[in-house]
Amino acid sequence: MELRCIHCGFPIKTLFLQYSPGNIRLMKCENCKAVADEYIECESMIVLIDLILHKPKAYRHLLFNLLNPQTLNFQGLLWKSALGFLLLDAYRILVLTRSEEEWGLSMSFSSLFWRFSKILMDVLFGNLAFLSIFLLATRNLLNTVGGASRYKNLLLAILISSYFKIFLIAMMVWELPSSVIFIIDVFVLSSNTVALKVVTGSGMSRCAETCFVAHAVKLFVSQLTVFHSSRFLQDSKILTCEMPIYSMGNMKYGMG
Repeated sequence: MELRCIHCGFPIKTLFLQYSPGNIRLMKCENCKAVADEYIECESMIVLIDLILHKPKAYRHLLFNLLNPQTLNFQGLLWKSALGFLLLDAYRILVLTRSEEEWGLSMSFSSLFWRFSKILMDVLFGNLAFLSIFLLATRNLLNTVGGASRYKNLLLAILISSYFKIFLIAMMVWELPSSVIFIIDVFVLSSNTVALKVVTGSGMSRCAETCFVAHAVKLFVSQLTVFHSSRFLQDSKILTCEMPIYSMGNMKYGMG
């Protein structure tokens, strides 16, 4: 991705000229005649606040000018973002599972194994469906066609714009209700919409429709995975409980 003006999104060659250490001059955009990126001289907290407020210019600064492939290891950043995204998603599912089911030290090893297997399947299948539908919907609804680098940029934009999942870490410290998770999901959806609009230049309604479809399919696949895993776990418990009864019956008849 090339450098962009954060106001109009017009490509720009350089954002500033450096005359000496600590002495720079910000460049103006040739299209809108405004300073191309004033966030360069701002504190990171100001950028974070504008990101939380869903300002498109803050997203342009982050996705085009700050996370630029020319200055960063793009491939490494993509893998790290994907790993963090999956870990936070797994913790989200763990919190929801703990609120719906009983967890304790008295649980058997088989129960723990199947519950963590359920979380793993939920994360893998849910996010695989999410990314597949997202890329497909991006191509069909937004008419965005490009090579592998184009889809990598879209993927990184979605992963980075899901930064609201970081607030799940607060649930490790404070006992918050599970409804907070759904509030975070809404913020992630809206943040993904703004990031997609910034990267593709499409209308807000189309981008919102694309992200909503992808998140809805992810939720459906996750619920389907949880349902089948729960059925399998219940069947396993029934078989485990019936086996001793059957053996005791055999002993009774044998003694008779």
